[in-house]
Amino acid sequence: MALPACVPDIAAERPMTQAPTAPSDALKLKFCGLHFASPIVLLSGCVGFGEEYTRIEGFSNRDAGAVVLKGTTLAARLGNPPHRVYETPSGMLNAIGLQNPGTQHVIERILPELDFSETRFIANVSGSTVEEYAEVTRLFDQSPIDAIEINISCPNVKEGGVAFGNYPDMSAQVVEACRRVTGKPLITKLSPNQTDIRENARRCIEAGTDALSVINTVMGMAIDARTRKPVIGNIQGGLSGPAIKPIALLKVHQVHDVARKHGIPIIGQGGITSATDAVEFLIAGASAVGVGTALFYDPMACKRINAGIDQYLHEHGFSSVTELTGTLHV
Repeated sequence: MALPACVPDIAAERPMTQAPTAPSDALKLKFCGLHFASPIVLLSGCVGFGEEYTRIEGFSNRDAGAVVLKGTTLAARLGNPPHRVYETPSGMLNAIGLQNPGTQHVIERILPELDFSETRFIANVSGSTVEEYAEVTRLFDQSPIDAIEINISCPNVKEGGVAFGNYPDMSAQVVEACRRVTGKPLITKLSPNQTDIRENARRCIEAGTDALSVINTVMGMAIDARTRKPVIGNIQGGLSGPAIKPIALLKVHQVHDVARKHGIPIIGQGGITSATDAVEFLIAGASAVGVGTALFYDPMACKRINAGIDQYLHEHGFSSVTELTGTLHV
């Protein structure tokens, strides 16, 4: 996937003579009481369980403030039939189907292998019932994980498969159930595929979420004109990448109107590939920014984005990245 030619990367506008070896102090922030070395959060499903990209020479989890682990359900899942990933213009469709080894395996076999001195690690909790969400959250609460992200875009099997995240009542029920079983920071990942994301955000805040991730993928499909069949084995999948950035920016701005009144921080995400993108999300109201699809073709994106944000802060008179959040002039 090529970067949009009309959106330059701040760091590329004035090439730096030497990239910094670690994020600068200006990029540090506190998110739900956790110390982040950078506003960058590596998104769920894009870096495995936090160990996948560390095998790449030059990549370091230290370049990110936090890493969100792959979506985890109570029992192991094989996921959807192929094809599960498909490149689209300025984006990517995926329908992995929450393939994962199950919660106990993640806690007992994967978490002990992670270096918690490098960055913060956030579990991503998924489920098909409210009870499953609560049980997975309870188990992670007893683990060394730093925080828990609730993926409410999963289908509710008791309600005919409708997504929990598309209805404020169901979203709030999941958050309430998870809140009862953990004292760790809860981050609720909001879906753009709903009527009123502001109302959903408000209900999740009232139910006890500590932060919000905005947004999850936008539902879409691709068709093979030769065979007249869907390309994705699941027929539909989640669209990510630069194609959804304008949607994500608007949703972050809308949710920020609600979240700032309650002191709730936002992880803004959706098509961030450059420092320019990241800065725009911060201005729209995000406290941190999620990077995902960009890593598939540029594993070193975090170093480049960190450098560009730092350069922007210096050139515009900001001493800290936290000063940039919600500075949109309207």
